[in-house]
Amino acid sequence: MIHPGCLALILVFFLLLLLPFFFAQFMLAALTKLGLSPPMAFVILTGIIIGSSINIPIKRFPRDEEISVDPFVMFGFGRLFSLPRRVRRHVTLAVNVGGCVIPSALALYECLLLARRGPAALMILLIVTLANIVVCFRIARPVPGVGLAIPALVPPLIAASLSLLLIPDFAPPVAFVAGVLGPLIGADLLHLKEIVKMAPAVASIGGAGTFDGIVLSGLVAALLA
Repeated sequence: MIHPGCLALILVFFLLLLLPFFFAQFMLAALTKLGLSPPMAFVILTGIIIGSSINIPIKRFPRDEEISVDPFVMFGFGRLFSLPRRVRRHVTLAVNVGGCVIPSALALYECLLLARRGPAALMILLIVTLANIVVCFRIARPVPGVGLAIPALVPPLIAASLSLLLIPDFAPPVAFVAGVLGPLIGADLLHLKEIVKMAPAVASIGGAGTFDGIVLSGLVAALLA
């Protein structure tokens, strides 16, 4: 007879194994609500996951103190390989492919589709997006060693609720765009100096990749709408 404690551990382990599949299904469901075909949604999801490990450097900011940097930090492999660390006197600003570039490109694509609906749809998109940007800017708080933190559900809830209220027929794409641009502009770009100042070596926009607020906010907003 299996001990109840062992049975509970087996159940927890089984649920942990299934968690990535549930998360993938959630992301695919959100992407298909944006009007994407299942194959295209799968391609984008794969790109987000793979791109999560890739940071594209765009600018360097000098620092007075020396910083010890792992050579693979730009690619997210610092924990997998042990190599001699390098000393730098600058912080590198980068954008994460999976956490910023791909969701931003998809948001731009959705904007172009919404433009076909006429100026009224674009005006509502602008209103919802600006509202989310303002909220994200106000609630973002610096966390030393982490960066800027915002309550995870606030941006998608605002984007989804305003979209459903103002443009229910096209709420998912509007909510997605506002959900992506709210954290990207309001939390990251408008607080860029603080992010660079707090970063130990690389200030990566969308650096948490698949689990970054830019990605999750957009997808959760689209799914809720």
